[in-house]
Amino acid sequence: MIVGAPRMSSTPLPGIGVRYDLTTRENRLLSVIAHRDGDRTLSAYRKEDPDECALSTRLTAGEAEALVGVLMPSHHSPNLLSTTELGLVAERIELVSTSYWNGRVLGETRMRTETGVSIVAVLRRAEAIPSPTPDFRLAGGDELIVIGTREGVDSAAAILGRV
Repeated sequence: MIVGAPRMSSTPLPGIGVRYDLTTRENRLLSVIAHRDGDRTLSAYRKEDPDECALSTRLTAGEAEALVGVLMPSHHSPNLLSTTELGLVAERIELVSTSYWNGRVLGETRMRTETGVSIVAVLRRAEAIPSPTPDFRLAGGDELIVIGTREGVDSAAAILGRV
């Protein structure tokens, strides 16, 4: 086990639901009881006495969903480079070696026409190729830096993922 890694366990609570316990890397205990009716009870325990509850609050299903949205937004992606107030995102999209586009030129993807995104650079091994032209030949392992709307970037990833 990795030192400091979060530890998670679950305990069935007959007639109530399931209790999930998370011990954080700071050795803090958090628990969530998932009630059968959809509500959740979120509890945090004192670091100096993990048997003493410091906070406990019951959340409706909607409140729990809103909290999850804040903790892990649906647009979260480990490849996300940035977002703007204008609704644009910059993201890395890897071209896998089995992709249909491996060995083809960028212009054939019709990326800007089909999705509205711009490919602003390609990372290939230790090299960065800024502003690739339509005749740029793609290769498996390339990471394309794209900018566009969330929907456009998702569509670009689907196109580039075609096998």
